[in-house]
Amino acid sequence: MIDLRSDTVTKPTQEMRAAMAAAEVGDDVYGEDPTVTALEERVAALLGKEAALFTPTGSMANVLAVGLLVAPGQEVLCEARAHIARAELGAHGAITGLTMRTWRDRRGQIDLAAIDEMLSPDLGPFFVRTAALSVENTHNFAGGAVLPLEDLRALRSYADEHAVAVHMDGARVWNAHVATGTPLEEYGAVADVVSVCLSKGLGAPVGSLLAGPADAIAEARVRRKRLGGGMRQVGVLAAAGLHALDHHLERLADDHAHARLLAEAVGVDPATVDTNIVAVDSDDALGMVARAKEHGVLIGAVGSKTVRLVTHLGVSRDDAETAAKVLASL
Repeated sequence: MIDLRSDTVTKPTQEMRAAMAAAEVGDDVYGEDPTVTALEERVAALLGKEAALFTPTGSMANVLAVGLLVAPGQEVLCEARAHIARAELGAHGAITGLTMRTWRDRRGQIDLAAIDEMLSPDLGPFFVRTAALSVENTHNFAGGAVLPLEDLRALRSYADEHAVAVHMDGARVWNAHVATGTPLEEYGAVADVVSVCLSKGLGAPVGSLLAGPADAIAEARVRRKRLGGGMRQVGVLAAAGLHALDHHLERLADDHAHARLLAEAVGVDPATVDTNIVAVDSDDALGMVARAKEHGVLIGAVGSKTVRLVTHLGVSRDDAETAAKVLASL
């Protein structure tokens, strides 16, 4: 099977497994795992932040991140298909007690006019107060779209002007960095807190990180333990992240090229494919998924009329060309 369902299906390479096996470890709840510490310090530096915290999942990183900025009974504004709104099982409301309102953009982009219309300052004991704005870069359900740096900077200026915080779900910010050449530190500069994922395009088996000010990350460490996310000799997992940063970052350009190849085959304009995700309209998404599987290609439905193709470390050029022929015939 050629698996295009998600970039989360990658398996660690033999070299990554060797790095994991050789990792120096300690008890991370005591702050004694040197490999975790090295990973946290490296990611914080890449994003221009004071500190970072390793978490088992991106959803936990996002719950911690948004919870640092938005108190119970306050709200965060985000795009309607943002991962925090659509694909984290309501965790933010269930755990933090916050609410969300959304704007909608087909490409998942920032709409300052819509944000300005929704923004609710402190108007007394009548209305929910907007405490933060959240953006996703790249935007998963908008087909891996990159948010332009100038738009992110405009959002940062707007947030500062209105005294609200900014969260960036940067699960695939590595893809945005490779696709545009924008330094990771510049992406980090537009948000108060940033989450990044190691187990998608970078190919690690587990793990995400939350980066931000040192005092915020210290509080996030406490909250992580409260959620059951305190881990012990977790350097065996952090080592996979360090290996991925060393060996799997620049190769994301291959995934982007393979995605454009698939896009052209299924009638999507390759110029609209920014990174490694292709969203394809279909009258019968679930039927298309079933038919593709019969022909040896796994794809995913992300709506009743949309299928998603995702390229990754486990999809070679030959795989992409084979899948393109199958999907074109269907």
